[in-house]
Amino acid sequence: MTNQQCSESQIAGCSFSIHPMSDKFIEIITGALKVVDSSKVWMKTDAVTTTVRGKMIHVFDVTKAIFMHAAKTGEHVAFQATYSLGCPGDSAGDVYMAEDEIPVNIKHVQTIKQPAAAKFSLYPLGGGNYMNVIMEQIESMKRHVNISHSHYSTRLDGESMSIFNGLEQVFQATVNGGSSHTVMTVSISANSPSQKGVIDNE
Repeated sequence: MTNQQCSESQIAGCSFSIHPMSDKFIEIITGALKVVDSSKVWMKTDAVTTTVRGKMIHVFDVTKAIFMHAAKTGEHVAFQATYSLGCPGDSAGDVYMAEDEIPVNIKHVQTIKQPAAAKFSLYPLGGGNYMNVIMEQIESMKRHVNISHSHYSTRLDGESMSIFNGLEQVFQATVNGGSSHTVMTVSISANSPSQKGVIDNE
């Protein structure tokens, strides 16, 4: 068995899929990808997911913007993502580490008002005093979004920008807290019929 240790690389990555529940799904996806500036990350789309790699701030900036541009169409959009930093199997290939830490898409999406619901799970796999960090960050997120407990995850309800900003804050704080390999899974839904009262489970 190979003895793999967590990487000290600061390369962050995200593998995500976005699913517009609309017959215009191709137009919505390609439209979002077209308007988002991905010049500060490495990005590749295949038949299953899109992968983004680079500095953490730019990875969140790009994925946040893609979701926001897709969701602002008013169509029901679902976003599934896995964020990671410090994976022991990671390499320095297929990446662009921009020299600056100035997000290029934020100015185009920060004023978009888009309510959403999300669930996330955080996995600090590389040690560190992570539980206190997680609980502190979740507590701080209560100022911006509604938080409730769910099986195997934490639910967030509020504005999409606040949700994404909170997720990024939690992820960064967990890394800073000593986790050398951090993974976070995220599911976000906007414009869902269930939120509009169209679906009744009773």
